[in-house]
Amino acid sequence: MTHGPTSGPTPESQTDGEAADGSRHEREYPTLLDQMGGVQGVVASTIPVAVFVVGNVAFGLQPAVISALVAGVAIAVWRIARKQALQPAVSGLLGVGVAAFIAYRTGDARGFYLPGLLFSAACGLAFLVSMVVRWPLAGVVWHAVNGDGQSWRADPRLLRAYTFATALWTLVFASRVVVQGWLYNADEATWLGIARLAMGYPLVGLALLGTIWAVRRARRDPAPA
Repeated sequence: MTHGPTSGPTPESQTDGEAADGSRHEREYPTLLDQMGGVQGVVASTIPVAVFVVGNVAFGLQPAVISALVAGVAIAVWRIARKQALQPAVSGLLGVGVAAFIAYRTGDARGFYLPGLLFSAACGLAFLVSMVVRWPLAGVVWHAVNGDGQSWRADPRLLRAYTFATALWTLVFASRVVVQGWLYNADEATWLGIARLAMGYPLVGLALLGTIWAVRRARRDPAPA
């Protein structure tokens, strides 16, 4: 989601205020990609899932659970050792830990994917409701993260753009629930893991591109009289 037509997929900075000499100065904000741990963080977050899928097929549930946990810990330690952002490392390790615990306690490989499935269902419902009440979450989340308030709602162009973007995100979450939910009920643990990987960041990337396009187009439209 962008703040301006000339920024990248996420704006690098926003105006913070006026200095004593009358000049404008900028306060730097991390991009959405930075907050996810950068490209390395995005790639690393998929490794425990891939390890679990391969481990479950090759060796069974318990080795797969252990392997996924080891991969999650190794990635967290590696990121901390490199003095990279701590939050993505901790969040990733926590997510893997919860998924592995559920799989171990239920004795079913499908349990590893249940938290993600429930998360997608909750997000899809939240994004859908936000459109109904005219507080589209695509805009609310982006402007909240970047600390520039919710005044964008007064601009009909941006309200329409973020509503469209929110609809895209709703489709992403809904597609995950439908496809992965069907595989879960069909007891297809291996295909469920493959679907989890295929419907993860690739779909997020498409939704981001759609959001960028919608917001940039809205900003180019003439302002309402």
